[in-house]
Amino acid sequence: MQGSVNGRATQEDLRVQSNIASGMVPASFICLIIFVSMWFKNLRIYRLSPDWVCSAQELEEALSKHSFTPGSSQEPLSLGWVSPRENNALVHEVNGQYLIALRAEKKLLPTTVINQVAREKARDIEEQQGYKPGRKQMKEIKEQVIVDLMPRAFAVSRDTRVWIDTRNHWLAIDAAATAKSDEVLGLLAKSIEPFPVQPLYTEQSPAAAMTSWLVDEEQLANFTVDQDTELRSTGDSGAAVRYVKQSADIAEVRKHVEAGKQCTRLAMTWADRISFVLTDALDVKRVAPLDILTEKQDVTAVNDDEIFDADMTLMTSELAKMISDLVEVLGGERK
Repeated sequence: MQGSVNGRATQEDLRVQSNIASGMVPASFICLIIFVSMWFKNLRIYRLSPDWVCSAQELEEALSKHSFTPGSSQEPLSLGWVSPRENNALVHEVNGQYLIALRAEKKLLPTTVINQVAREKARDIEEQQGYKPGRKQMKEIKEQVIVDLMPRAFAVSRDTRVWIDTRNHWLAIDAAATAKSDEVLGLLAKSIEPFPVQPLYTEQSPAAAMTSWLVDEEQLANFTVDQDTELRSTGDSGAAVRYVKQSADIAEVRKHVEAGKQCTRLAMTWADRISFVLTDALDVKRVAPLDILTEKQDVTAVNDDEIFDADMTLMTSELAKMISDLVEVLGGERK
């Protein structure tokens, strides 16, 4: 269940599990929870080299060389591949679709704690040497404090899922922040040789395209514009206008465009099936399957594995078609 922290169930998890065990939660509702929770919430999209061929077993062997192990007492960050299904397999494969996961374990050492301990040590040193430590010495004191405190730092972990579409040659990372996707790409580059991942570029920039869609939505094929929009100045001022849960007025949009603003975030729906927010960096955020997809769940699946595979098949097939259509409305790929 989502909401657990480092493997410990939250009160909400325990409440839901208790209701399930007592029969208070219908089986169909349980399947819906699993279906929605397994969907990627964000898509940072990349191209796989067209000549890259790698079986699930070959990928498993490559990733195993960098599987996750908890960091030592002095390591502030540890990265490694883990099972996306918690079954010891580093690659989950369904019909040419691979699911993998990167675990990042970070030691939490608040700056306020470091500064407080460093000040105390600086006072002791001042008493010993008769004068306040200088800038260089304070830096050395802080570095030593970090070394001393690191073994006692609290460790938190998070998993970032990656979808590899070997049929359509897409790679998508479920990450909203650039830093998280960079962690994935960095360890992939160490794990796979040669590195098969390439940036995705379109003929039309997302900002220019989204701005034109606001003025003339009819040019969009298979997409509709929703009610969240952000327009931002292209100049140094960084001025921004946001429409939250309301449609942008076309006349107002034209005035903002004439004033030098472009659309940097736009809520959209694809084929009445998936809602999302597109950014000027071609990131897809707040991805959510709509009712028409939740109704297409495979009700014949009889166990967790079958349910997961059916939901993964539906998710990957729909997202692959959505990505293809999105690239098309952006003028196609730039070669």
